[in-house]
Amino acid sequence: MESIGLAVVGLGCRGSSLLNTLAAIPQARVVAVCDRYPDRTASAAAAIKARGGGAPRECGDFRRVLDDVSVQAVLIATSWEEHARMAAEAMRAHKITAMEVGGACGLAECREPVAAYEETKTPFFFLENCCYGKFELLSQALARAGELGTLVHAHGAYGHDLREEVLGGTVNRHYRLQHYLTRNCENYPTHELGPIAKILDINRGNRMVSLVSVASKAAGLEEFSHTDKNPDKSLCGQKFRQGDIVDTVITCANGETVSLRLDTTLPRYYSREFTLRGTKGMCCQEANMILLDGAAPLHEFFDPAHTLRKYMDNAEGYADFLPDGWKNVTPQKLQAGHGGMDYFMLKDFFDAVLSARPFPLDVYDAAAWMSVTALSERSVAEGGAPVAVPDFTDGQWRCRPRLDVFV
Repeated sequence: MESIGLAVVGLGCRGSSLLNTLAAIPQARVVAVCDRYPDRTASAAAAIKARGGGAPRECGDFRRVLDDVSVQAVLIATSWEEHARMAAEAMRAHKITAMEVGGACGLAECREPVAAYEETKTPFFFLENCCYGKFELLSQALARAGELGTLVHAHGAYGHDLREEVLGGTVNRHYRLQHYLTRNCENYPTHELGPIAKILDINRGNRMVSLVSVASKAAGLEEFSHTDKNPDKSLCGQKFRQGDIVDTVITCANGETVSLRLDTTLPRYYSREFTLRGTKGMCCQEANMILLDGAAPLHEFFDPAHTLRKYMDNAEGYADFLPDGWKNVTPQKLQAGHGGMDYFMLKDFFDAVLSARPFPLDVYDAAAWMSVTALSERSVAEGGAPVAVPDFTDGQWRCRPRLDVFV
């Protein structure tokens, strides 16, 4: 089977996890690993050799990866503030580029990879794994089949208790900490926004026009810093700029609205809160529920808990709408990162490279989705003022055809 020589750049928590997923992708041949910390490159190389994958080159300097002729593609999993620049450099070196997600510190950071792509036409793939989620793709299929009617609104969240992870930033050499100390914004929007944007055809017949963001006060991390669970006692009593809850509302050119929520510094369960609303039905990920027109009797109006229990976990009844990959998913695929999403994402990347088909998540998607962070920061600072969302396609969104993900 034909394979692709790949370099993995950035070997922290996410990069290491992706290396494990790559072991399940036969077309992936990791020929180089790169990180500023030598212990990480050594550990990654040892893990690859232990799985029989050969001895990858260990690099501390990204430029050595770009000069390596055996590297055909680069997977970038470095910090939020570095990966867009590195992706642009990789494209200019004519390396097929896969870039991890995160929020942008400024609009220039979003434009840089777009400019590099337009100069070189080097293929670029945005690694938003939630676009490959089972419920998200079920909802997409129902929408495409017309089961939900006209789409009106969507909601998503990054709901994840990260207090210990954020406070452990210095201990674990993780970049989140500095963002929470110095910024106040929707700092990680793409997990929830990506699947919604694909369903609403953002950049392909539709686009985000403007947004407003508001933030609560910041109390969760400071209070948590006084507890025994704080991994870094030097942060005890530290003040943080990042609000505990950030709500963002986006308006789209075709009239839909999208609400996003960042919720990472208070006690809670994990959820992306994915919800899709149309004139004929709704999809609600938290309840694993599909509710189509006429399914909710009015006499249950005053007993929402009973109604929810009645329809909760009924999504399996719509399994015929799932793409084939999720219909035939194996335990091995489910274990290959984030319940199978990472496997399907990386498989799609390599399949697209080898078949020379366009990537469904491209540089314009990356720019638009990442820009929400920088734009929300401005809106929060201005008391929830509306902020225009740039058109990174320069008007081409009107004629670019729909391109859904492959699973």
